[in-house]
Amino acid sequence: MGPFAFEPSAGAAARNNHPAIKAMCNLCRLAALLCFALPLSAQPATPAQTVRGTVLDADSKAPLTGVNITIQGSDPLVGTVTGPDGEFRLPNVPVGRIGLNLSYLGYQPRAIANVVVNAGKETVLQLELAEAATDLAEAVVTASQSRGAPLNEMAQISARSISMEEMNRLAASFNDPALITSNFAGVTTTGDGGNDIIVRGNSPKYLQWRLEGVPITNPNHFADQNAVLGATSALNANLLATSGFYTGAFPAGYGNALSGVYDIRLRNGNNEKFEGIAGIGLLGTELTLEGPLKQGSGGSFLANYRYSTASILNSLGLLDVKGKPAFQDAAFKLYLPTEKYGVFSAFGLGGHSTFTLDDVTFEDWNTPGDDIMSGQVFEAYDKATYLFNTGINHSIPLGEQGYLKSSVSYSSEGIDDDVLQRTDSLGTGTPSFASELRKTAYRASTTYHRKFNARNTVQAGAVYTLFGQRADQARKSAADAGLQTALDFDECLGNLRTFVSWKHRWNSALTMVAGLHNNNIFFNGEHTVEPRLSARWQMTPKGALSFGYGLHSTMESVHHYFATVEQPDGSFAQPNLNLGLLKAHHFVLGYDYRFTPNLLARVEAYYQHLYNLPVEDSPDSYFSTINEGAELDYVALVNEGTGRNYGLELTLQRFFADGYYFLFNTSIYESTYKALDGQERNTRFNGNFVANAIAGREFTNLGRKRNKTLGINARFLLSGGQRIIPLLRDAGGNLTVDPANGRYWDYGRAYEDRLDNLYQLTLSASYRIERRSTTHELFLNLENITGNQGRLTEYYDAGAEGGVGYTTQFGLLPNLMYRVYF
Repeated sequence: MGPFAFEPSAGAAARNNHPAIKAMCNLCRLAALLCFALPLSAQPATPAQTVRGTVLDADSKAPLTGVNITIQGSDPLVGTVTGPDGEFRLPNVPVGRIGLNLSYLGYQPRAIANVVVNAGKETVLQLELAEAATDLAEAVVTASQSRGAPLNEMAQISARSISMEEMNRLAASFNDPALITSNFAGVTTTGDGGNDIIVRGNSPKYLQWRLEGVPITNPNHFADQNAVLGATSALNANLLATSGFYTGAFPAGYGNALSGVYDIRLRNGNNEKFEGIAGIGLLGTELTLEGPLKQGSGGSFLANYRYSTASILNSLGLLDVKGKPAFQDAAFKLYLPTEKYGVFSAFGLGGHSTFTLDDVTFEDWNTPGDDIMSGQVFEAYDKATYLFNTGINHSIPLGEQGYLKSSVSYSSEGIDDDVLQRTDSLGTGTPSFASELRKTAYRASTTYHRKFNARNTVQAGAVYTLFGQRADQARKSAADAGLQTALDFDECLGNLRTFVSWKHRWNSALTMVAGLHNNNIFFNGEHTVEPRLSARWQMTPKGALSFGYGLHSTMESVHHYFATVEQPDGSFAQPNLNLGLLKAHHFVLGYDYRFTPNLLARVEAYYQHLYNLPVEDSPDSYFSTINEGAELDYVALVNEGTGRNYGLELTLQRFFADGYYFLFNTSIYESTYKALDGQERNTRFNGNFVANAIAGREFTNLGRKRNKTLGINARFLLSGGQRIIPLLRDAGGNLTVDPANGRYWDYGRAYEDRLDNLYQLTLSASYRIERRSTTHELFLNLENITGNQGRLTEYYDAGAEGGVGYTTQFGLLPNLMYRVYF
């Protein structure tokens, strides 16, 4: 568990007087006043807003002129036609949720459902249509583009889109793009309240985060060196457009990723009028502004800033959060179209976070070493992190059927950790761990997209990355002779990736995508050529069969390459400089069946063969880097480990329509590996199963003016816990730890067992009020409402019953937010 748990209090009276509960009640009262104590005069009977946007060809991205757009269910029929630049406008659309029908000669028709229209903000859409891959005379099975379909035109399996509306609606996501992924099949978390994303049993560190098509740093506050943990995302849903999430056998355009890809997109700001969103909640206080750069130019800006409300309330004495965490983040996007030189856009994301723990326990944070378990040592921990990502994208048409997209970007991340050890809780202490880590990445990329005809589309591109990392890290030596250097380097690594991908549509029912990806590390000469292949057959208007294969590779964390390791003769060396790429074959077979346009059943079976895994160069060791958490282990590594992930995922999803939705899914899986000891073990992240039941209902046209909307959502999660390294015990189960000699863990039984299966019930509610030119929303999210605290890991605690203490699930976490659109 992270350092954000509310301090416990005894008894109902104590709970009722708890500062956190008081603070939440005060925020509730403030939000209610802001919602209801507003001018009620001169309100129209039905607030309305403009819906506008553009329609593009899905492959060439060229604007489509003459597309018919109508509002579903309107009577009389309301609609429009796109103009020369593919633009359309629907004025005076009543607020609420609408659907759009798009039709265009020679293109597959498309239905856009669940478009949210509110009074305080124009709805601006960027839509795409796919050309029909058949002559008009042919009789073929066709299906219009489906809800939840992936954004990347080369992705056909283990892929989906995630909309901003879903992030706002689904229980437990609460505007966090990381949390929403755990609602979907094949994805789980460790249960400790963090933002880790475990895809099909793989470590969270092998997920690639992208922003505006560019790889970025771990975008979470309070991040760790291994890029596994994180407590709160720096990404804010107010800025996000529909994004792509890929969980296996991903297209050739994605590389240096092993478990999955999360491709986050920022929306463009309003290019015609100034708008804003202001919000205050227990998590953060925020402001979003957008508008035209210059009237009539078509350009726009979008910017957001957020500061942690908890740190403000802490300083005012209204909230007592252990560790006094504080964070702030900001993001922006500039959109600059030109007449002759294409479209430019610039983007950025930054964040800073700190906390201080005066008396660390295992439930607070996993500090390096085991000294704290002796009962004779107290630790104080200071942590500070920052992240910064920025870039410029440029897209220019090359003829009527092609375009070139290029990017330059810069990423930076800093993590500072300092641990002091004391013999009592009030002493000054001596350093036991000190770390300063800086990571940078300079990137340049270009991709050519060419649509030859309705059947054939090709992409080809290259990405060069210069990774830089500086590390100065020392930890307490076993001989208690002060700090010993673990990392001391300042190095750069060059990486070139190239790819080509071809999509061929045999007809409107059968599509194939084939490609190659090439990954090169210049530092040590490692390289690989990775074939990718997928196919989708629309067998009937309702049923589709899909297949995907891909060879994928990634670098290990840079600090492992330059780790300083003590040798048998007592000297020190860097034995991992020639560490190779981790690799995995992904195989996926899937079947989709759409009972109705809004009801989807999906089954996917997958197998992943992992090899070239870094494992400790010892025949008696269990250690592999694929199991790393926040702990730090520096050993001599060789690429001789193997692993297997395989499983079955079942989903039944009713997309939001007619005021309600539901999502049921389950995943049954295995995740195992072998180190040099030859024993097949569970990986740390092998939970074996996860099941979600999610549902929600929206009640509209409430109140005397029929301008209020109430939404209620619920989620129940059941999953297997993560695997553990247990404490030393004898055959009878009695502890045999030896604190005097620092012996606590039974490494011979690493990851054999877990402690508890985990369950969690989350409830959320939203209340929206439409005024003449503003929209007011109140959100309440009650995560883990039952307060269940399943055991996650164990540790030695001489003062606990039986000498065993446990880290547990995060308890009840309330979150409240008020937001106004203006």
